[in-house]
Amino acid sequence: MLHAESGRSIFRFSWLPNISERMFINMKNPILLIPALLLTFFAVAQKQKASAPDLNQIKPVGIIQGLSDDELLDVVQRQTFRYFWDYAHPVSGMARERSNRAFDYGDEVVTTGGTGFGIMATVVAVNRGWITRDSAARHLLKMVKFLADASSYHGVMPHWMDGTTGKTIPFSRKDDGADLVETSFLFQGLLTARQYFNLENKVESELRNRINWLWDDIEWDWFTRDGQDVLYWHWSPNNGWAMNFAVRGFNECLIMYVLAASGEHHPVSADVYHNGWAQSNFFKNGKEFYGIKLPLGFDFGGPLFFSHYSFLGLNPNGLTDRYADYWEQNQNHSLINRAHCIANPNHFEGYGENCWGLTSSDNHKGYKAHSPTNDHGVISPTAALSAFPYTPEYSMQVLRHFYYDLGDKIWSEYGFVDAFDETKEWYAKSHLAIDQGPIIVMIENYRTGLLWDLFMSCPEVRNGLKKLDFNTPYADKQ
Repeated sequence: MLHAESGRSIFRFSWLPNISERMFINMKNPILLIPALLLTFFAVAQKQKASAPDLNQIKPVGIIQGLSDDELLDVVQRQTFRYFWDYAHPVSGMARERSNRAFDYGDEVVTTGGTGFGIMATVVAVNRGWITRDSAARHLLKMVKFLADASSYHGVMPHWMDGTTGKTIPFSRKDDGADLVETSFLFQGLLTARQYFNLENKVESELRNRINWLWDDIEWDWFTRDGQDVLYWHWSPNNGWAMNFAVRGFNECLIMYVLAASGEHHPVSADVYHNGWAQSNFFKNGKEFYGIKLPLGFDFGGPLFFSHYSFLGLNPNGLTDRYADYWEQNQNHSLINRAHCIANPNHFEGYGENCWGLTSSDNHKGYKAHSPTNDHGVISPTAALSAFPYTPEYSMQVLRHFYYDLGDKIWSEYGFVDAFDETKEWYAKSHLAIDQGPIIVMIENYRTGLLWDLFMSCPEVRNGLKKLDFNTPYADKQ
């Protein structure tokens, strides 16, 4: 390795065992050391070749004409996965928050929830043969070892952390501790990986064990704030409960309540779900928008990520409780969002059958939760593409338009950029982990149901769903 010192470059041989720099410098005839160096270097290289994971980069591709639907889905999933593989933090292996330096994000910022989405994307990559199973297992093992030493609060991770040190990076002034929602997204991914990497070898066995240790450490009941019938999003050793955010539905946080009920050491009761999550003035809806009924949530459904984040692992097919049929909820939410963009009441450029999808993403001024009731002309590719399971025909129309008609403006080394606004002729250069991950995962769930089947195979999750009085076709599977 070369290091600059006093205006010159000198070799450091710290990577060679039993050869010290001082020994080299102090020798009367350093040239005599060359044979030893060559032999040692050869031995180290051979050892690294035998033991190092296969971390070959996935090469980006440009626009390829004449692809079938399946071929196009392959290209989009694979190129988008580069964000989590080639752009992963080199020390922790976790997903970086975003690909650009906007908003003063440094190079060390990694995201807890986005990493969970990336873990699920890694399972897809192995299953489709883009990377080797062993390289993926070793990559994830490095990650969970890092998480074991990283900052946590009653077993719960912060929203952001330093990818080198594992120390908390505050998300806001008072948000400098536990983030229960982001941690739930992380463990949705980790539990999925635990179910997939089931071989009885040293690496995969250790990976499963370490995931279980992290899982068992989460004190879900702590976040009821002294036994209330609701879960709180944040807690900080410096600011306590100052964020004061009791999580009530309907939004992206359903997975948090399911996992909190599924915990084996510090679970919450069913009352926390029924008296907390399901009790708000925006939980039940039942009205029609563009002639489409919306069972739950805000009028017009809110941003589309509400129907994505919790359902990367939770399979909404046949998933019901006393409040809703979650397939109907998510499909209708998607259809309302599409119908709004086709109606285009604000007369934005580009909107239509081939170009729809409003969700939280970057825009030309920063970041905003875009939705039919907060529409600024910004289309986010993740919105319609992550809706593939619910609207496959319509999502494919959008995908072909994005790729072939707009590809020169929005296709990049990590898949589609985060957002664009054709009215303002603005096209993002950025990518966000929380937007790239669902594209890969939800397209795979549409194609094979892989992530759904893995996550729903977790016995803890099935028990948690039963506890909360959900019905699911997975209930009796072993």
